[in-house]
This record gives sequence, C-alpha cells and structure tokens, in this order.
Amino acid sequence: MKLNGSEIVIKCLKEQGVDTVFGYPGGAILNIYDELYKHSNEIRHILTSHEQGASHAADGYARATGKVGVCLATSGPGATNLVTGIATAMMDSVPVVAITANVTVPLLGRDSFQEIDIAGVTMPITKHNFIVKDVTQLASTIRRAFYIAQEGRPGPVLVDITKDVTAAVTEYEPEKPWPVERSTEYIKEKDVDQVLEMINHSERPFVLVGGGAVISDASEELMEFVKKVHAPVTDTLMGKGAFDGNDELYCGMIGMHGTKVANLGVTECDLLITIGARFSDRVTGNTAKFAKNAKVIHIDVDPAEINKNVHADAYIIGDIKEVLKRLNTRIEDHNHDGWLAHVHELKEKYPLKYNHDALTGPYVVEEIYKVTKGDAIIVTDVGQHQMWAAQYYKYKEPHTLLTSGGLGTMGYGLGAAMGAKMGRPEKTVINIAGDGCFRMNMNEVATAARYNIPVIEVVINNHVLGMVRQWQTLFYGERYSSTVLQDCVDFVKVAEAMGAVGIRVTKKEEVAPALEKAISLGRPVVIDCQIDQDDKVFPMVAAGAAIEEVFDQDDLKK
Repeated sequence: MKLNGSEIVIKCLKEQGVDTVFGYPGGAILNIYDELYKHSNEIRHILTSHEQGASHAADGYARATGKVGVCLATSGPGATNLVTGIATAMMDSVPVVAITANVTVPLLGRDSFQEIDIAGVTMPITKHNFIVKDVTQLASTIRRAFYIAQEGRPGPVLVDITKDVTAAVTEYEPEKPWPVERSTEYIKEKDVDQVLEMINHSERPFVLVGGGAVISDASEELMEFVKKVHAPVTDTLMGKGAFDGNDELYCGMIGMHGTKVANLGVTECDLLITIGARFSDRVTGNTAKFAKNAKVIHIDVDPAEINKNVHADAYIIGDIKEVLKRLNTRIEDHNHDGWLAHVHELKEKYPLKYNHDALTGPYVVEEIYKVTKGDAIIVTDVGQHQMWAAQYYKYKEPHTLLTSGGLGTMGYGLGAAMGAKMGRPEKTVINIAGDGCFRMNMNEVATAARYNIPVIEVVINNHVLGMVRQWQTLFYGERYSSTVLQDCVDFVKVAEAMGAVGIRVTKKEEVAPALEKAISLGRPVVIDCQIDQDDKVFPMVAAGAAIEEVFDQDDLKK
C-alpha cells in the first residue's frame, strides 16, 4: 500500500506496540501530529509543558514498564530541549526513541528557521541516531531504532525526519517487530569455569548489584545465586529493587552515601562479585583503594565496561539473567556463617540513624514506605532527598525506583513520574523532590492536572540547594554561595494555580495523613514538607577518599 511519511511513522509506532507518546508540536513536525490526531484512539499523546518533560516522561515510562518510551519534538529548539532527557537516558541505559522533525532537505545546511543538526548534537549521548532524507528508508529506520534501543545494553536512539519526507509517498509493507534476543554470544564456558572456581575458594564473598540486574529482570536468578553463594549483598543506586531490600543478607547501598556496613564489608571481603554495575566514581571512591583485599568478578552485558574503571580478575560478558541461569545450574551451596556473623555485627554497630525529634527527610521517606507498604513506584529528582529515598525506602522489586543516577539530572522526577503512571496506572507513583529540583520542572504539574495523571509530588523543602549546601558546610568553610532559596514562592498555591491539590506539612504527625489523603484523591497532589536547611545526608565519603573512610555525624563530633 502507498502511504505518506507521516502515516508510515504512525504505522511503525503501532507495529511496535506503542500506546503512549509524549511530546510538543511545532511547524516541522505538523504532518506527523496531524496523522497522530487521526489515531488518537490508538496512541495517546501527552502534551507536556516543555520538551524536556516529554523526554523525561518517555524515560520514566520505559523504566517502569521495561518497554521503549517514545517522545516527539519539532526542529530547532524543540529538538534541543530533548537533549538533557536523552543524555539522562543514555547514562542510565534506558530504551527511548526520540522522534524529531527537521526542515526540508533543500533547506538543510542553510541556517534555515528552526534548523539544527540534532543528529550531530546528540551523537555523543545516543546509542545511535539517524537523519531520514528519503521516505523509502523511513520504515526500516524506525524499526531499526526500536531494535537498537532494546538490544544488548539498552539506550536512547534519535530519529530525525525532514519535513518533506513526512509528506512524501512510498510503498509500505507492515512487519512484525524485530525479535530482541538476550545477549549470550560472548558467554564463554572457560569464563564461567573461572568464576565458579573463584567462588568456591572464597571465604568472604560480597555481591554488588547494579542497574544491569534491574534491566535484565534477573531478580529471581539473583536471589537464587546469592543464597547459594551465601554472601551479603549491596547495591548501587541504579540496582535498587533487583535484590529484596528486606532480605537478611541485604546490607544497604554502597558508595559516597552508602551504609558503613556495605562500604566496610566490601573493603574487607576477599571476593567482590559485581553484577551489572559499571563501577561509577560515586560507588568506588578512590579506585586505587576500592575492594583492596578482594579479587573482583565482573558480570556485565557490555564488553566496554570490563576493566574500564576497576580491574576484573575474572569476568563474564552477557545478559545478566542468562549468565546467572548458567551459574545457578552449576554452583555449589556454600556456607559462610562466620563471615555473615561479622557482617551482622557491623549492621548492629552501624545502623542508619537520623534526628527523630524533628520533621526530616528520612522521616518523610520512612512514612512514605509505611503508608504505601513498600508497593509504590518511587521516582526522585537529584540531591539529598534522592539519597534519603535510596537509604530509607526498602525496594523489593525491580523497576520501582526511577532516578537519574549517571547524569544526576535535577528536574527529572515529575516528568518521569507522569511517564511511569501512564505505563503502570495500577501503581501509586510518588516523586520525591527537593525544592530546588521542583522549581526546574514544576510546570509539569499543569500537565498532570490537564490529563488528571494522579502522581504525588513530595517536596522535601529546606529552602536551600541542600546537597550543594552540605558540601559548602563540610568542605567550603560555610560559604553559602548561591544556594539559599529563601523567597516568596508558595508551592501549595503554585499547585492549586495549576489545577492540582496542594498540601503543606510542617509537623511529623501531618506526614502520614497528607500521604493517605493524596493517595485517596486520585488527582495530582503536591505535598510541601518543610524541613530544616541544615539537615544532612549521612553516612558520607569525601570526594577522592576510599569508601572505607566513610563517616557520619558522630564521627564529625569526634
């Protein structure tokens, strides 16, 4: 059948099972939006307040569902407004397809109105990108984009389509989506043998779980593996939920704001089994001193990660779920009672703690956990509140903490929360934000209200840029340069003005009732929680220090 380019775009989206897209129209992409209008009963379009919100929403949809998230933008500033969201998805390996339109082929390279080389701009922050100048290549390009976004280590793909291609006509033949197989081609039997031998000879193993285990949906295989190895477990920020945070073997997060148990345990272990993590600087601290007593096993789908940041004594390259399946069929049941008893002593000696006499970020997060019974999807922005959400909410399933780990994008959360709620409407979705982050994306409250997307925005409001202020307090002589946000902005009134519900919380006893009300309303709600400006995130490791040099408020007093 003969179709124009815009019809082909929509047909290909339907082929891929896309039910929701997020975006913002403009001149160059009008043909596609006109066709989208005709299929609004099949593909729902969410008009965000800003293109960055659309890219974050597509990201949140993808993280919550495991499917590909899709966002649309027009040429020039519309396309460039997607860039931060695309980079966020790239750093955290999120499958997103961003479709942009550009000026017609004859106008390319002429500094035409709203022309930008968005393929060139996004080349370093996409897994792959395309510019389509020939309508006969359009369908195959979109299909390739969806395949590339999902295969191996996932990531964002950009497809830029010139406006004349969206109007040109060509023959179209429907196809089923290309099958995406789990990556097993690099799994070598000798590598598996070496890993098993090292596990068999270990007396103090520790398991470090990263985001790859979440992406691979390897929770069951991971639990079986950990129980057989009989080892304590820590996770990265991106690995939250892959291993049950309530399990007795779980020791909390590792790294700059990890628990003392995890940081000291990894330092003392003789074998670190790293599963789907990339050894970020926030995890390792000083890499020369990281896991200094241990041999390191690294299991990852991406060959580029092996020996990139930390030397691996043994490794297996492949999909985490498939690798663990193979290991589990051969691994022996081990007993490390003595080692686990020592780790348990560390847990007793170094629990997480905070001031229980005041309304604090950790208290709010614990109340969110209690009210939701640990069954919500938690989204965060970036800063102190993000770390408190990682420390004090116990994640028991994958795809339940959505956060910008690699890029650290302030303003990520509200858009991502809307995307998550669209993808999994049956779940309570709560975005935990700081007041600095909320200012960056609070225009999306209007989007949530327009479509009645019942997300709950919990603002941990300390009237400062909390994490930066914490560094200024500890390392910059209390010189609070440009981090104080004391002004007349009223978040409750802002929420109400945009059509949402606003609730202010100033006392501990008000937190649970506010959350319960927000959940019951079935509307977008902003809860403004006022906390002290000098509350800090502990434990902490200073930049460049070894993770064993982790300290808390008691250490500071000493």
